[in-house]
Amino acid sequence: MPHIKNALIRYRIIDRCLRNNYRPFPSKKDIRELCEEALFGSIEGDNICDSTIEKDLFAMRLEHDAPIKYNKREGGYFYTDPNFSINDIPLSNDDVTSIKFAINTLKQFREVEMFKQFGSAIDKIVDRITISDDPRDKDLSSYVQFEIALSSSGNEYLTPLLEAIRNSLITKFVYTSFVSGKAKERRVIPLLLKEYRNRWYLISYDLEKKDIMTYALERMTDVFVLNEKGEKPLNFNPDLFFKYAIGITSSEDEPSKVIFKADNVSSKYIISQPFHSSQKVIKEGKNKITFELEILISEEFTRSILSYGGGIEVIEPSELREEIVCRLEEMMKNYKLD
Repeated sequence: MPHIKNALIRYRIIDRCLRNNYRPFPSKKDIRELCEEALFGSIEGDNICDSTIEKDLFAMRLEHDAPIKYNKREGGYFYTDPNFSINDIPLSNDDVTSIKFAINTLKQFREVEMFKQFGSAIDKIVDRITISDDPRDKDLSSYVQFEIALSSSGNEYLTPLLEAIRNSLITKFVYTSFVSGKAKERRVIPLLLKEYRNRWYLISYDLEKKDIMTYALERMTDVFVLNEKGEKPLNFNPDLFFKYAIGITSSEDEPSKVIFKADNVSSKYIISQPFHSSQKVIKEGKNKITFELEILISEEFTRSILSYGGGIEVIEPSELREEIVCRLEEMMKNYKLD
């Protein structure tokens, strides 16, 4: 059974490899190394040989009608149908067995330190299998609806960007500004990959701006990791950079002390889901609770405050209070009746 499970996993690794536009036409060696690294954490060829990959490619063609061809000029494999994916094929009984095996393995390591931050993700997968033994059960959606994150482009750049971070390699890419809509080439030294609300961001030192900048992977194209070393900022510490941040916006500025009042209903939500780890209750009244936190005031935090409407009143700092007032006035203009 382990042999079958490994083969099924390799098929999906090969599928991702053939659909990776960042590295088109992977060779047999490229595919073998990716499969071996994913399954065994090594690329030395001690666990998977070239003949195994040849059998996998043959099996994918035969069993799943995968349109795999070899391009002699490029020296690698590709899908003749760029829209094909093995993920679109219904799961087989072996697939289901493999999923259950993997879930049972993950459950044993859920409390291990390196996996604790992914505990909720593991729990969601366990819940899905627990609710129905058959992951192919289409009728399940009539009774249970799971939260679904909208897919975001750019995830294909995670592996090369991680390589660039580990080796301090200068990376260039074309970036389209969310505000102006203009595309421009950037040259950066990647420092950190961060996920926020199911989207990935690259924290990097921009060589032109001479500053630490945040770029969304979904707005990147033509990403290339250069074979050129870069000097990382000596003062950059991943553990400290987001210490006072809410969301993806951060800087080296000093944090601000924020004090706000919330009514009893809003307070229950705020206590159960704090804005920040520094949040604390400093006063409990009959109708309102006063909170304090130490953060970098960002657009994400401002919008979070506004999302509570009249349930929250910012006391200090005065700059944030004034900003909230300005936005409320703009809202009133939008809804002003003739």
